[in-house]
Amino acid sequence: MSGTKALALIAAEAMEARKATDVMVLEIGRVTPVADYFVICSAETGVQIRAIGEAVEEAMSGAGVRLLAKEGHARARWVLLDFGAIVVHIFGPEARALYSLERLWADAPILQR
Repeated sequence: MSGTKALALIAAEAMEARKATDVMVLEIGRVTPVADYFVICSAETGVQIRAIGEAVEEAMSGAGVRLLAKEGHARARWVLLDFGAIVVHIFGPEARALYSLERLWADAPILQR
Protein backbone atom coordinates (compact mmCIF):
# COMPACT_ATOMS: atom_id res chain seq x y z
CA MET A 1 0.00 0.00 0.00
CA SER A 2 1.37 3.42 -0.97
CA GLY A 3 2.00 6.01 1.71
CA THR A 4 -0.60 8.37 0.29
CA LYS A 5 -3.20 5.61 0.10
CA ALA A 6 -2.50 4.67 3.72
CA LEU A 7 -2.96 8.30 4.76
CA ALA A 8 -6.28 8.52 2.91
CA LEU A 9 -7.40 5.46 4.85
CA ILE A 10 -6.31 7.09 8.12
CA ALA A 11 -8.58 10.05 7.30
CA ALA A 12 -11.47 7.67 6.51
CA GLU A 13 -10.95 5.79 9.77
CA ALA A 14 -10.98 9.06 11.73
CA MET A 15 -14.29 9.94 10.08
CA GLU A 16 -15.81 6.58 10.95
CA ALA A 17 -14.61 6.89 14.54
CA ARG A 18 -16.78 10.03 14.81
CA LYS A 19 -19.79 8.21 13.31
CA ALA A 20 -19.61 9.77 9.83
CA THR A 21 -21.86 8.15 7.24
CA ASP A 22 -21.32 7.27 3.58
CA VAL A 23 -17.53 7.40 3.87
CA MET A 24 -15.88 7.07 0.46
CA VAL A 25 -12.29 7.26 -0.73
CA LEU A 26 -12.01 8.25 -4.39
CA GLU A 27 -8.71 7.67 -6.18
CA ILE A 28 -8.91 10.86 -8.24
CA GLY A 29 -5.21 10.98 -9.13
CA ARG A 30 -5.99 8.77 -12.12
CA VAL A 31 -8.33 11.36 -13.63
CA THR A 32 -7.02 14.76 -12.46
CA PRO A 33 -3.80 16.33 -11.15
CA VAL A 34 -5.74 18.13 -8.38
CA ALA A 35 -4.94 15.48 -5.74
CA ASP A 36 -4.43 11.74 -5.40
CA TYR A 37 -7.44 11.04 -3.17
CA PHE A 38 -10.71 12.64 -2.12
CA VAL A 39 -12.02 11.32 1.19
CA ILE A 40 -15.71 12.14 1.49
CA CYS A 41 -18.31 11.66 4.21
CA SER A 42 -21.63 12.92 5.48
CA ALA A 43 -22.68 14.11 8.92
CA GLU A 44 -26.07 15.09 10.30
CA THR A 45 -25.31 18.30 12.21
CA GLY A 46 -22.86 21.18 12.21
CA VAL A 47 -21.51 19.99 15.54
CA GLN A 48 -20.80 16.54 14.09
CA ILE A 49 -19.23 18.05 10.96
CA ARG A 50 -16.82 20.07 13.12
CA ALA A 51 -16.05 17.07 15.35
CA ILE A 52 -15.26 14.90 12.33
CA GLY A 53 -13.03 17.64 10.91
CA GLU A 54 -11.14 17.95 14.18
CA ALA A 55 -10.71 14.17 14.38
CA VAL A 56 -9.33 14.03 10.83
CA GLU A 57 -6.97 16.94 11.51
CA GLU A 58 -5.70 15.23 14.66
CA ALA A 59 -5.24 11.85 12.95
CA MET A 60 -3.42 13.34 9.97
CA SER A 61 -1.23 15.49 12.21
CA GLY A 62 -0.37 12.37 14.20
CA ALA A 63 0.66 10.72 10.92
CA GLY A 64 2.96 13.65 10.16
CA VAL A 65 0.76 15.31 7.52
CA ARG A 66 0.43 19.08 7.56
CA LEU A 67 -2.93 20.75 6.91
CA LEU A 68 -2.47 23.19 4.02
CA ALA A 69 -5.91 24.81 4.02
CA LYS A 70 -9.30 24.58 5.72
CA GLU A 71 -12.56 25.96 4.35
CA GLY A 72 -16.10 26.04 5.67
CA HIS A 73 -15.39 25.30 9.34
CA ALA A 74 -17.33 28.32 10.66
CA ARG A 75 -20.56 27.55 8.77
CA ALA A 76 -20.16 23.76 9.05
CA ARG A 77 -22.31 22.80 6.07
CA TRP A 78 -19.33 21.56 4.07
CA VAL A 79 -15.83 21.44 5.49
CA LEU A 80 -12.87 20.96 3.17
CA LEU A 81 -9.48 19.99 4.57
CA ASP A 82 -6.59 20.17 2.11
CA PHE A 83 -3.63 17.96 2.94
CA GLY A 84 -2.08 18.28 -0.53
CA ALA A 85 -2.34 14.85 -2.14
CA ILE A 86 -5.41 14.14 0.01
CA VAL A 87 -8.45 16.41 0.13
CA VAL A 88 -11.11 15.69 2.75
CA HIS A 89 -14.75 16.72 2.27
CA ILE A 90 -17.19 16.58 5.19
CA PHE A 91 -20.73 17.33 4.07
CA GLY A 92 -24.02 18.04 5.72
CA PRO A 93 -26.89 16.12 4.04
CA GLU A 94 -28.07 18.94 1.75
CA ALA A 95 -24.56 19.87 0.59
CA ARG A 96 -23.67 16.23 -0.13
CA ALA A 97 -26.73 15.84 -2.34
CA LEU A 98 -26.16 19.19 -4.05
CA TYR A 99 -22.47 18.76 -4.90
CA SER A 100 -22.47 14.98 -5.34
CA LEU A 101 -18.71 14.70 -5.76
CA GLU A 102 -18.88 10.95 -6.25
CA ARG A 103 -21.05 11.56 -9.32
CA LEU A 104 -18.93 14.49 -10.53
CA TRP A 105 -15.79 12.33 -10.27
CA ALA A 106 -17.51 9.13 -11.46
CA ASP A 107 -14.42 8.18 -13.51
CA ALA A 108 -12.36 7.97 -10.32
CA PRO A 109 -12.16 4.47 -8.81
CA ILE A 110 -13.62 4.04 -5.33
CA LEU A 111 -10.97 2.63 -3.01
CA GLN A 112 -12.14 -0.60 -1.42
CA ARG A 113 -11.26 -0.74 2.26
